[in-house]
Amino acid sequence: MASTNALTFKVTRQNPELIPPAKPTPHELKPLSDIDDQEGLRFQIPVIQFYRRNPAMDGKDPVMVIRDAVARALVFYYPFAGRLREAAGRKLVVECTGEGVQFIEADADVTLQQFGDALQPPFPCLEELLYDVPGSGGVVNCPLLLIQITRLRCGGFIFALRLNHTMSDAAGLVEFMSAVGELARGAEMPSVPPVWQRDLLNARDPPHLASARCRTIAISPDPNEEVRILCIVNSRKRFNPPLPAGYYGNAFAFPIAISTAEKLSKNPLAYALELVRKTKADVTEEYMKSVADLMVIRGRPHFTVVRTYLVSDVTHAGFGDVDFGWGKAAYGGPAKGGVGAIPGVASFYIPFKNNKGENGIVVPICLAANAMEVFVKELEMMLKRDDDDLRAVQNGSVFIASAL
Repeated sequence: MASTNALTFKVTRQNPELIPPAKPTPHELKPLSDIDDQEGLRFQIPVIQFYRRNPAMDGKDPVMVIRDAVARALVFYYPFAGRLREAAGRKLVVECTGEGVQFIEADADVTLQQFGDALQPPFPCLEELLYDVPGSGGVVNCPLLLIQITRLRCGGFIFALRLNHTMSDAAGLVEFMSAVGELARGAEMPSVPPVWQRDLLNARDPPHLASARCRTIAISPDPNEEVRILCIVNSRKRFNPPLPAGYYGNAFAFPIAISTAEKLSKNPLAYALELVRKTKADVTEEYMKSVADLMVIRGRPHFTVVRTYLVSDVTHAGFGDVDFGWGKAAYGGPAKGGVGAIPGVASFYIPFKNNKGENGIVVPICLAANAMEVFVKELEMMLKRDDDDLRAVQNGSVFIASAL
């Protein structure tokens, strides 16, 4: 039995199955890049898509359509059908076994309308809509993707997916999901062929830190003196030439803006914005190569989480545009407001459309209850100031504090 706020419904699942590629694929070993292979990405990340009934698709079963399309897509994206292994030095390598991805067929006695107009994470019913198959959630020797399709009483359905983050970032995952959508709609092959080429983001030989501002992990300042914000930056177009279209590995950096609590509280908002702007501008091809070098030199460390907040803007990732034949998603994107591996210190910025059809952005903030009370008061004061820039924010934004 699942419950989301006042909504309660029952989900009936069939036994999980493995969906292998529709055709034989190479059995080979494919090392991950040194950007993929870092401690901070060794976790599973959930995505959820809600689709309305489409009268033109009546008589077609989304489970059957998507199951077939996934099998066909895995012919092109066959590493997803394999399993990660740990080689010497904890180096992650995909063994392309062709075993397949985990797939679950389900039905729920609920309509999409009952979820309400405001489809946005976190979704408290996620454990029913994306069942954690026992033994499937590890990083190595486990399925790299888990997909659950849940039919709804109204004729709509929910597509939920869990990804081993070392394999892909948001842009790479959307490439795969879009390919599944194209094949589900009748295409013979993806319009953008997938590109592996993880060597493009490997450490140099020998590795060296040429970027003086490769701050993500290289520095270890006194946490009592400084606070940090990590900004996820997609580096695909920051290479010369850009990374090839279809590259579906992790290609982002965690540049970090550092200040003190005193400076942040005493300076205007523009001070913090400029820190973030400059930090994001630091991400260049040289920066990415230095991060890859750092992973090898330091033994693939986790980024610091002490007095750190991480933000990831997925408003342009394209989750909502994925179409399996039923049209674009009513909601598509992260299933949680933050990153599951580091709860309370990270937020996704998520596209949102209200019941008037107006587009906006959901900005989840994770804080302790007492800190949240202070934050709400400070935000209300900020929005009441007579600054012209802040007045625009006041007129178009709503803050909702909730405990889940």
